[in-house]
Amino acid sequence: MTEVIMPKMGDGMEEGTLNEWLKKDGDKVKSGEVIGSIQTDKATLELEAPASGILTGILLQAGGTVPVGKAIAMILKDGESVPAGWGSGGGSAPAPAAPSEAPAPEAASSAPAASATSSTSPASSSSSSSSARIKASPLAKKIAKEKGIDLASISGTGPDGRIVQKDVANATPGAAPASAPATKAPSFAPIAASAEDSTFALNKIRQITAKRTQESKQQVPHFYVTVEVDVERILALREMFEEEESGKVSINDFVVKASALALREMPQVNAAFQGDKLLIHGGVHVGIAVALEDGLTVPVLKNADLKPLRQINAEVRDLAKRAKDNKLSMDELTGSTFSISNMGMLDVDNFLAIVNQPNAAIVAIASVRKRVVANEEDEVEIRHMMNISGSFDHRVADGAVGAKFINLIKSYLENPTRLLQ
Repeated sequence: MTEVIMPKMGDGMEEGTLNEWLKKDGDKVKSGEVIGSIQTDKATLELEAPASGILTGILLQAGGTVPVGKAIAMILKDGESVPAGWGSGGGSAPAPAAPSEAPAPEAASSAPAASATSSTSPASSSSSSSSARIKASPLAKKIAKEKGIDLASISGTGPDGRIVQKDVANATPGAAPASAPATKAPSFAPIAASAEDSTFALNKIRQITAKRTQESKQQVPHFYVTVEVDVERILALREMFEEEESGKVSINDFVVKASALALREMPQVNAAFQGDKLLIHGGVHVGIAVALEDGLTVPVLKNADLKPLRQINAEVRDLAKRAKDNKLSMDELTGSTFSISNMGMLDVDNFLAIVNQPNAAIVAIASVRKRVVANEEDEVEIRHMMNISGSFDHRVADGAVGAKFINLIKSYLENPTRLLQ
């Protein structure tokens, strides 16, 4: 027999939430087969069978949360049976549901029936009973809603015809699904003004974000350093690239490259606090904060110091797109040694980011502004300027180190040809 446990998907993961089982009690499964999905603080991930056999002894139902390493089910081979008392004293894991109750979460979360206005869609020829209960995974429903896809127009390839992520990923947008109940409004969706108070439950990502940012502000002694950067030369380089049709490179790409080279020169910032010692990372892996509809995630650009600008641009764009489509692997979501948060597109003069533990620093990028400045000859000019702010863990770096580091980034950005390597 083999226990199915809540897997540890990254260094910072302490617990996971079961989104759904794709197999039910008594089903045959093969080793490596996807049998469910779990939600971590970073992404929705597939749960694979650790062995072949019969899935049974399910201890955790959809929506339940348990610590990593805790058994949530069992896989038996022929002739084996669940040991007496197995699963008792299961701590925070919910008790197993009776077989007849297994479909309940699916029924509760099923999409609404197709309306009469969609009678011309391919799904209209199906029976009324099948259209009234569309079987789809929570992740598939989420992607369908974001892309404006009618689930009734998709044929599922999952167990029992269930619509899964891959079915929706490449589907053509059609009629948008019916709006979700008000109690499940997206975290960042506009909320209509009302004289009555309203309460909305936080989704898992927002809960974890709240927990982690609170822990960082409480446990990490932050200090901040802000500098003003002249970006005229960067803008001129970008214009030259476009004229030569050699590809677009964003200001964010320049900051990623500049930060990565600065980390290579000052490895004491590319570090993590570990009680009575510091861990100095050998690789430079930059986390890029990406805003999602229902939270925030930080995909990681590995070995950023070794990559040219155009490669950084291509990989960051790809990571951001797949982050929004919830298609990143756990390896792409873990292992950062430094982070960058960019709100330049949101019209902000300056902001201070919270250190993304266990990193020792994060750089915040504000908007580019035209400002009146005095040049070296004390002549007044109008130039494009941008504020960048470094947030540092004072246990790792002192103020002088932080100031030197952020000014090193500034030096690279104001002399951007040094980044063209």
